[in-house]
Amino acid sequence: MKSSSVKAIPIKGFTQALMGHFSQLIQSRRRRSYVYARLLLLGCLSLWMLTGLVLPAQRRSAAAAEVELARAANPWSFASFPVENFQAYTSPFGYRQSPFGGEQFHYGLDIAAPLGSYIRNWWEGEVIEVSDDSACGTSVVIESGEWQHIYCHMQGYVTYEGGSRVMVDPGGNIRIREGGTISTGQPIGRVGMTGRTTGPHLHWGLKFESSWVDPAMVLRAMYDDQQALR
Repeated sequence: MKSSSVKAIPIKGFTQALMGHFSQLIQSRRRRSYVYARLLLLGCLSLWMLTGLVLPAQRRSAAAAEVELARAANPWSFASFPVENFQAYTSPFGYRQSPFGGEQFHYGLDIAAPLGSYIRNWWEGEVIEVSDDSACGTSVVIESGEWQHIYCHMQGYVTYEGGSRVMVDPGGNIRIREGGTISTGQPIGRVGMTGRTTGPHLHWGLKFESSWVDPAMVLRAMYDDQQALR
C-alpha cells in the first residue's frame, strides 16, 4: 500500500503565509476599527451639534423668556430716554405762564438740549403722523399700543414721497415715513427751533388711551425700574 505523503511547507513559505494571514487579520481589524471610529466620530459630531446648536437655542429661548418676564415685572425698564445731551427740564406738564403771554395748560414736558442733539424714540411703535405746519413745528407722533408719544420743534421739514408724508432732516440723515415702524431708541430727529419756541428743546407729549399724561411721572417710573434691574 502506497503511503500518502504530506507535502512539507518550507519554513520561508510558512512564514510568508503566516504573515499574510496576520496581515489580512490586521487589515480586517483595521477596517472594523475604522468603521467603529467613524461611528464614534459621527456620535461625537451629533453630540457636538446637540450641545452647539440645540442647547444654545434652548438657552436663547430661556433668555428671551427671562427678558419677557423682566419686561412684565419692570415695564418701563426697556424704554428710551427721548433726547441726547440732556441739559434741563425747562417747562413742566400742567398750567403755566406762557412765554408768549397769559396762562395756558402745557400738554407736555420741555427738555432742553443743544441744537442738533439727536431725539430718540421712547418706545417701539408706528408713525401715525408727521407735520411741520403748527405751533409744534416739525413733529412726529408715534403710537405704541394704547400710548401716543409726540415730539415737537425738531429740525427738518415734511414732504411727499410716493403718496406718503415723510419727515426729512438731511443734516441728521433722518427720514421718518408715516405708517413706518420705529424701534425703541431709534433716532427720529434732532433738537431744533421750528414752530413756536424761544430756544432749542424737545417738547415731549404723552397720551394714554387718548388722555394726556405727565411725562415726568413716566420718566420717574422708567428711572425706578431701570435702577431696580442693576
